[in-house]
Amino acid sequence: MARRQAVLSLIVDSWGGMHPGAWRDPAAPVDPAMDFACVKRLVQTAERGKLHAFFLADSLGHALEQESGLLSRTASVSRYEPFTLCAALATVTDRIGLALTASTTYAEPFNIARLFASLDHLSGGRAAWNIVTSTAEAGSNFNNFLLEREERYARAAEFYDVVSGLWDSLEDDAFLRDKESGHFFDPGKLHALGHRGDFFSVEGPLNISRPIQGHPVIAQAGASPSGLSFAVKTAEVLFTLGAELNAARGFYADAKAKAAELGRDPDHMLVLPALDLVLGRTQSEADDRMARYDSLADPSIGIERIKGLTGFDLSPFELDGPVPDFPTNEHWSQTMQEYYLKLAREQSLSVRQLAQVAVRFGTVAMTPQGAADYIEEHVMTEAADGFNLVFADHIQSLELFVDHVVPELQRREVFHRDYVGSTLRENLGLPRPQNRYETVLDQ
Repeated sequence: MARRQAVLSLIVDSWGGMHPGAWRDPAAPVDPAMDFACVKRLVQTAERGKLHAFFLADSLGHALEQESGLLSRTASVSRYEPFTLCAALATVTDRIGLALTASTTYAEPFNIARLFASLDHLSGGRAAWNIVTSTAEAGSNFNNFLLEREERYARAAEFYDVVSGLWDSLEDDAFLRDKESGHFFDPGKLHALGHRGDFFSVEGPLNISRPIQGHPVIAQAGASPSGLSFAVKTAEVLFTLGAELNAARGFYADAKAKAAELGRDPDHMLVLPALDLVLGRTQSEADDRMARYDSLADPSIGIERIKGLTGFDLSPFELDGPVPDFPTNEHWSQTMQEYYLKLAREQSLSVRQLAQVAVRFGTVAMTPQGAADYIEEHVMTEAADGFNLVFADHIQSLELFVDHVVPELQRREVFHRDYVGSTLRENLGLPRPQNRYETVLDQ
C-alpha cells in the first residue's frame, strides 16, 4: 500500500524572511523584496526541491503603524503587486504552482476573474487563488469602506460564485479557428452570466478563454468558525495555523467531515497548516540562528504586529505584566485574536513574552532530521495533508530544506520525487472542474 505523501508549498509574506530581524543578517540580500533576481532565485530553489506551489501572501496596507517608526525597522515597506510578479515568475519557472492572494472586499469579480484566467494561461495551468476578505487595515485605502464579518463572508461567497461563473463563459471546445469557413468560435458556446445578487450585478461573459485548469485552484484560510464555514464550501487547499499534534488531528478530521457533509470529496480539500522554521545543520546551529535574529529585531515590532493582526494595542501595558483580556473585534482577524489570546492564557505569558512570540510568528528552530520527522508524523497520522512552509530566513533555511529535508522525505516515500503533471491541479491530485454549461447540456 502506497504511503501518504505530503503536499508542500513555500509561503512568502516578507521577502526578507518572516522574522523581522532576519533582513539585518550579513548573509541576507540587501533588498530582498524588490530585487527580482533574488525573488527568482528563491522560487526557482523551491521548484528545484519539487515543492508543489509558491504561495504569495499579500495585504493592501502595512501591518505596522507608519507613525510608530517601526515600519522603517523592517524590510516590509515595499513589495511587488502579486499578479505582476507571478506573471513574471511564470516565465522563469516551469512546474511549480503560483498561488496568490486577492481580496473579495476591495476588488471586483470581473477583474479578478480576468486576472486569474490570464495568469493560468501564461503559466500553463499553474495559478491558484488564495481568497481573503481583508481586515480593517485596508479600509483606509479604499474610501474607508468597511463591512462587518458576516457581511464580508457573504460578499466573498457571492464574489466566488460570480468569478467561477465567469470562468465558464466559454466552453472548452468553443474555439473552431476554421479559416475556411470564417468561424473562429461557436457562438452557441459563449455564455453570459447574467448575475444579479445582493452585492454584485455582472452580465458577462468574460473576455478570455476558459482557464487551462478549468478554474484555478482555490485556497482559503479557515481556522476561524466563519473562515472554516466558507472554506469547506469552496476551498481545495485549506490553510491553517500550526497546532499541537492532537489538536491538528481534531481540526483535520472536523474539516474533512464538514466537507463530506456538503457532498464534497474530502480528499479534494487539502489541509495545509503553517510550519514556521529556522533550519540549521545541527540543533545548536538552528538555535544560534534564531537567537541572532531575535537580537536584531526591535521587541516593539511584536506589539505592533499583534495590533496589526488583532486590532488591540498592548503598548500601554507593562511589558513584564500579564497579557490583559482584550475583546474580539469583527473588523480584524478572528483567527489571530483567538490564537494570541489562547497562547497567552495557556502559557501564562507576559506582554513582553507574547511580543516575542509575535516577532517569531510561531517559528521553531529545527534540524533537517527534525523537520522531516515532524512532517512525516503529521501526514501519516492524518493531522495534515502537508504544510505551508514559512521560513524566518528564506534563502538560508529554504536551501537547507531543499538540499536536506526533501531528499530525506523522498527516501521515506513521504514526498514525491518529481511533478506528475504540468498543471497545479494535476500535481495536487485535484480534478478539473467541468464547465457548468456543459453539465446543463448533458442533462
